[in-house]
Amino acid sequence: MKIVLAYSGGLDTSVLLSWIQEKYDAEMVAFCANIGQEEELKGLDTKARKTGASKLYIDDLQEEFARDFIFPMIRAGAIYEGQYFLGTSIARPLIAKRMVDIARIEKADAIAHGATGKGNDQVRFELTAAALAPELQIIAPWRDERFREEFPGRTEMIDYCARKKIPVQASAKKPYSMDRNLLHISFEAGILEDPWFDAFSPSNKAMFKLSVAPEDAPNKAEYVTLDFVKGDCVAVNGRKMNPLSVMQTLNRLGGKHGVGRVDMVENRFVGMKSRGVYETPGGAILQFAHRQIESLTMDREVMHLRDSLIPKYAELVYYGFWFAPERLALQALVEESQQNVTGSVRVKLYKGGIYTAGRRSKVSLYNPHIATMEADPTKAYNQDDASGFIRLNGLRLRVASKVQGTKSLRRVK
Repeated sequence: MKIVLAYSGGLDTSVLLSWIQEKYDAEMVAFCANIGQEEELKGLDTKARKTGASKLYIDDLQEEFARDFIFPMIRAGAIYEGQYFLGTSIARPLIAKRMVDIARIEKADAIAHGATGKGNDQVRFELTAAALAPELQIIAPWRDERFREEFPGRTEMIDYCARKKIPVQASAKKPYSMDRNLLHISFEAGILEDPWFDAFSPSNKAMFKLSVAPEDAPNKAEYVTLDFVKGDCVAVNGRKMNPLSVMQTLNRLGGKHGVGRVDMVENRFVGMKSRGVYETPGGAILQFAHRQIESLTMDREVMHLRDSLIPKYAELVYYGFWFAPERLALQALVEESQQNVTGSVRVKLYKGGIYTAGRRSKVSLYNPHIATMEADPTKAYNQDDASGFIRLNGLRLRVASKVQGTKSLRRVK
């Protein structure tokens, strides 16, 4: 049997590689995706082979991640439960997609992952595999009672590595878990499982990697201009950039000013609530600026229709249905809605805040001559017409009041 394992070289995946190989008598092919986590990958091949892998793939997927996953989601305006920029959620289908590719190259029988049986990632990995390679077997050790009995905690994992002479650097103390990629860093578990714990307290500053605390950000605001073409940011401060460079640049600028921090209790797909803390400096700026250029260039009814679908789109991403037909159908509507979302937005970054400082577009639907409170030189809008407009919209209200009375409308409970 040949199995492709998502591998990082850390304690968990090192144990998984060795354990799966032993229990399934399998040839193990390890795969590590570089999606902007900025971990040291040097020496990983040697480590994987010493742990039992026959081969290691290390693929730089950052450009594909930005272009084909982050940017389409930004065009959709997707934010889960009003706060979460979906940084982990959007990365998993890309990793799983590449695992499927490698499994086919290697003629493997299965893919394996280290996601727990309580979280969302197991669903995201496996729904992607179901859509792209339904013939592949899935191995999820954390859902295997044998694995859980053998490794109830990190101490047992560390002891296992010592016995097997597996090269890992780990300690039994782990105050929280962290997951990083090009779009964000997420923190959860450990000390963060208490929702009353203040993640942004001065004593916890060392946890954050992408951004400074707002109170430590520069005392002078910084202005940033983003240029958009059909919903995609193509330049920052006048410099043309590809999606990867846009994300890297905005992460640096946003992190400098402490923007994009979120602490929330969210609803996992599996049914439980969980507390997560997130840093998304570049994504927060991009989402904010994208909305501003849409406000100038997007038809009202198209915007309202697309906005009504944002919760569903975000839910599909969060749950792991990136390759499902309903997400693709929604994406088609999103792409159509973005055809005229072109122009420039200037934002001000200051002490954790993002503020609009200007927007312009050659295809702007905003006409100051029509919107003005002064006399309209274009004669496009006749204020007298509003009388009939209001009367027609009030017709059903007047009819209902005459038939049913108005007492029920004035009731206060």
